[in-house]
Amino acid sequence: MARIVVMGAGIGGISQVYELRKQLRKSHEVVLVGDSERFEFTPSNPWVAVGWRKPSQMTVDLRKLMQKHGIEFHSQGVRRLHPAGNSMELNDGSSVSYDFLVIATGPKLAFDEVTGLGPDTGYTQSVCKTGHAQTAFADFEKLVSNPGPVVIGAAASASCFGPAYEYAFILDTELRKRKIRDKVPMHFVTPEPYIGHLGLDGVGDTKSLMESEFRDRHIRWTCNAKITSVTDGQIRFTEMDEDGKERKQHELPFRHSMILPAFKGVDAVFGIDGLTNPRGFILIDEFQRNPRFPNIYAVGVCVAIPPVGPTPVPTGAPKTGYMIESMVTATTHNICRAIDGKEPDTRATWNAVCLADFGDSGVAFVALPQIPPRNTNWAARGKWVHLAKVAYEKYFLHKVRAAKTEPYYEKTVLKMLGARRLKDAKQ
Repeated sequence: MARIVVMGAGIGGISQVYELRKQLRKSHEVVLVGDSERFEFTPSNPWVAVGWRKPSQMTVDLRKLMQKHGIEFHSQGVRRLHPAGNSMELNDGSSVSYDFLVIATGPKLAFDEVTGLGPDTGYTQSVCKTGHAQTAFADFEKLVSNPGPVVIGAAASASCFGPAYEYAFILDTELRKRKIRDKVPMHFVTPEPYIGHLGLDGVGDTKSLMESEFRDRHIRWTCNAKITSVTDGQIRFTEMDEDGKERKQHELPFRHSMILPAFKGVDAVFGIDGLTNPRGFILIDEFQRNPRFPNIYAVGVCVAIPPVGPTPVPTGAPKTGYMIESMVTATTHNICRAIDGKEPDTRATWNAVCLADFGDSGVAFVALPQIPPRNTNWAARGKWVHLAKVAYEKYFLHKVRAAKTEPYYEKTVLKMLGARRLKDAKQ
C-alpha cells in the first residue's frame, strides 16, 4: 500500500487528488493538505473585485467533500517540508508522512519585494486570492463614491499577467455601466517589453489586439516599468530602455490600484537544497519529478520554468490551466508506474491556452508549445471569449463538487477554439 500526499488545495491540487483517487486501487491512500477549509476558483477573482461574484459563488467547502470521496484532508497548512524523512510538519505541530508527494502549492505572493505593495501592509489591491479580491471590492466601492485615477499592472518578475489585463478591462466595463468612466483616468504599468507580451513573447497578434483594446478604452500604458515603491495614493516606477538602462522616473497618483506581485516559492519549501531554485520554485525533470528526491513531483505555478527569453525588466513565464491539467495527468500516470516498480514514461504537454475575459468581450490565445518556435501561435478577440470564461467557471466548479477528472481545456476549450478558427477562416 502506498500513501500519496498532495500539498496544496488549489486548481492543481484538487485535480491531482481526484485523478489519483480514480486511477489508484482503493488500498492506496490519497491525502490532501491545504491551508484552508475551502477551495477557491482563482480565475473568478477579478469578478469578485468589482462585485460581479460573491465569494460563496466560487468557493467549495472541502472537508465533507474529501471525506465523501475517500480522501484524507488536512487544512492546517504546512510549516516545513522534510523531504529526507518523507514527512511534512503542519502549522499546528502535527506531521504527515508520505511515500509519494505532489507539490501543488501555487506561489507565495512576494509583496514584500516592493515597499508599500499589497493589500495587507501596503496601499495596492490584489486579485491573487479571493480574500484579496473582497478587499479590492471594498476599495472599488470607495472609488465609485469618489472617482479618481486608477493604476493597474504588475511588479517586476511577475509571471501571470492575464489577471492584470482582465481586471483593467473588467473595471473599465463596470465603470462605464455606472456612467462614471469619464471621471476615472486609467494607467497600466507593466514590466513587459510591450503590451500583450504576457510573459510569452506574445501569442499570435496579442500585441496589436491588446494595444487596440487599450486605445479603444482610453487606457494609457507604460512598458519596461519597474515599480520601486508605493505610498498612500502614489506609485513610483522606473521606465527602462531596451538595454535595461534607466530611461525615466515616473510618479502616478491613484485613488485605486491593483498591482500583481512577483511570485516565489512558499516558505514550507523555500531554500531546501536540491528541491528548489533560488526563487523557491520546485525543480523537476521531464516527468514532473524532482531530480534529488524522485518520490516528489510538482505541478502548477510552483514549478520552476525558465522565462521565454530575456527582457529589460525581469518577467516570468505563466502556467495556464491547460498546462496544469497536462502536468496533473502526467504525474498521475508516472506515480502509478512508480508504485508498480516501473520507470516513468509520461511527459506533460507544456502548451499555453488561455481565455482572458474583458467583461464584455475577451481574448483567447493558443501557444503550442509555450516556448517559441511554435506549431500553433494564434489569438482572437470577441464576446464569445467572455461567454466561454463564464462557462469554464461553471464547469470547473461542477467538476470540483462532483469529483470529476475530465480535463476541461483539452476536451472543450481546444475544440471550441478549433471551431472558432474554422469559422474565422471561412469568413
